[in-house]
Amino acid sequence: MDPRVLCFALVLIFSSTTSVNAFNITRILEQYPEFSTFNALLNTTKLAAEINHRQTITVLAVDNGAAGGISGKPSDLVKSILSAHVILDYYDVQKLKKLSKQSSILTTLFQTTGNATHQQGFVNVTKMSNGDILFGSATKGAELNSKLMQVVTTRPYNISVLQVSSIIEAPGLDLAPPSPPKAKAPTSAPPPKSSSPAEAPAPSDDEGVEADAPIEAPTPADADAPVADAPASSPPVAEDVADQADAPEPNQSGASQVGYSSGVAAVMGLVAWIW
Repeated sequence: MDPRVLCFALVLIFSSTTSVNAFNITRILEQYPEFSTFNALLNTTKLAAEINHRQTITVLAVDNGAAGGISGKPSDLVKSILSAHVILDYYDVQKLKKLSKQSSILTTLFQTTGNATHQQGFVNVTKMSNGDILFGSATKGAELNSKLMQVVTTRPYNISVLQVSSIIEAPGLDLAPPSPPKAKAPTSAPPPKSSSPAEAPAPSDDEGVEADAPIEAPTPADADAPVADAPASSPPVAEDVADQADAPEPNQSGASQVGYSSGVAAVMGLVAWIW
């Protein structure tokens, strides 16, 4: 066989296989105006491109009313929420009803991100006795809050788009604003401050006990003894003091001599007057 003919045949086979398996979630949802908000969120979060790269997938879509509840959330949070609505396998209504167990756990695209914790990357599918099929997060304590409504489109066994009643709420993704818990932290801060003054008296009592220690301690008195010994051992200072103490004594003897001379002069004067 001519090599050129063989290459052309291989190209045709590859292109035909690609065209059969390829799908575009954006174009699929564009046909349904009731999913325009959901479709827009898939594109803004770039989830649409990730979905289109998959070979087999199921998308749990919500209408504009349900999608509007998360449209104002941060882009990263919206992407995490919506990626939990993308199941990594093909499921149509018939396949869901044929599940062997009443409740089954299915893997979602969110599990592949590495950000899922506590089973957030899995969806719980439960068949009810009345025939309803409910969806909910596989996280412990999560509710089956979303109900299968209808089939949007299917391409066995590549893509299935199913409408569910509401956004699947995965605990821990915090669909509600997390600000209230943060606001409680400052409220709890004042009690420690009020307790710290209450503890202040205890240190004051302890300080009172410590104040007794200097009184009872004879060490300071002993420490003063060497200081007292220093002046006693320094004779020059003692001699100076003695000299200063003796200095007034000559002054006193001089005064007595002056008084004695005055008395003698007075007596001699009296004798001379008599004579």
